[in-house]
Amino acid sequence: MSAVGGDVRFDVPEPDAFTRPYWEAAAEGRLLLRHCGGCGRDHHYPREFCPFCWSESPEEVGWVDASGRATLYTWSVVHRNDLPPFGGRTPYTAAVVDLAEGPRMMTEIVECAEADLRMGMELTVAFREGGEGFAVPVFRPAA
Repeated sequence: MSAVGGDVRFDVPEPDAFTRPYWEAAAEGRLLLRHCGGCGRDHHYPREFCPFCWSESPEEVGWVDASGRATLYTWSVVHRNDLPPFGGRTPYTAAVVDLAEGPRMMTEIVECAEADLRMGMELTVAFREGGEGFAVPVFRPAA
C-alpha cells in the first residue's frame, strides 16, 4: 500500500532491499522467480529461503528470469472492489496461473473476454504500468 498525491493506493508495491530486484525487473518487462540451487526448484512469491528444502544460503537461492509462459489454473471475475484504483477497473479477472517453471502465481488476466477463459489455456506475461516507476505482471492469452 502506498500514498500517491494524498490518496492511498493498494496496487503499488512497497519494495524493500530484498524485493527491489523483482520490481526493477518487472519495470523492464521481465518476470523473475527465485531458484534454489540446492534442490533445483523455482518458487514464487519471492522469499529469502527455499520453501522446499529450507536453504537460506545466498549462494544457493537467487533470482532467475522466468520464461513468461503459464497456463490458467483458476479465476474469478471481480465485479465490485471498493479499494482505489480497482473500482475503476471492474470487471477484471483475478486468477491463479501455473508458470511453465512450476510455481503457481496470483495475477490478473487481461485482453481476454470472460466467455473465452478456459482452464489450462496458454498465457504469456504482460506488464501493467503501476505508477511511480513500477510495473505489475499480468497475463494475457498466448498468440
